Amino acid sequence: METGLKDRVAIVAASSQGIGRATAEAFAAEGCRVAICARDKESLNAAADKIRAQHNTEVLAEPFDVTDPAAVRDFVNAVVQRFGSADICVTNAGGPPAKGFLATTMDEWKRAVDANFMSVVYFAHQVIPHMQKKKWGRILTITSIATKQPVPDLVYSNAVRTAVVGLVKSLANEFGKDGVLVNNVAPGYTATDRLKQLAKARATASGKTEDEVLAAFAADSPLKRLGEPGEIADTIVWLASDRASYITGQTILVDGGVYKGM
Repeated sequence: METGLKDRVAIVAASSQGIGRATAEAFAAEGCRVAICARDKESLNAAADKIRAQHNTEVLAEPFDVTDPAAVRDFVNAVVQRFGSADICVTNAGGPPAKGFLATTMDEWKRAVDANFMSVVYFAHQVIPHMQKKKWGRILTITSIATKQPVPDLVYSNAVRTAVVGLVKSLANEFGKDGVLVNNVAPGYTATDRLKQLAKARATASGKTEDEVLAAFAADSPLKRLGEPGEIADTIVWLASDRASYITGQTILVDGGVYKGM
């Protein structure tokens, strides 16, 4: 299927592992030039080296924290300086800790807002002017099924990621006239380190093993399995492509049917 993505420039945040890394690899496979970032320099460079070798494409890798607005600004400027544009921006950040509400702290609430909401604001502020100049752009946020259906023990995510949906809708409404499409991808239970952390927390609280908790996650899906990072990445690439040119302001669930609403 022709995606129209060859030679586009794709920024993918938090892309040293998991869904972010799979997404960067998927864009590279479509012929995009890729800019990736994460806090851990070693794992980020390993991801960049693999993408370059496997897909023979240009990769810019910069280690920094997406909660730092100046660092986001400098990164986007570096991307545009090197590649000439910033066509696609996939925002992503590690999820906040798994806790019930009374165990939360004010410091953790602030970190959750900074990492999972304000980082989207920072990237959007920087990339939208470049997209407006070309009359073409894609902003894709990665959140969670929690935007549709609260997940037990994930009160930070349930609250903060839902705010991202409001931002996505607002940006889609304001910048659609400029050819900028803004959508949200909400994964369900996906085989990542993040899910293992949630399984560990639930295992500790319930007396079950982590494997039992993971098996319960899989059983909750009509497909009776966990998702794979590459399956979420494929959805993101499709939304960025010319094949999805009339879709904006939407939350696309990639959850194996876990969400039971209409």
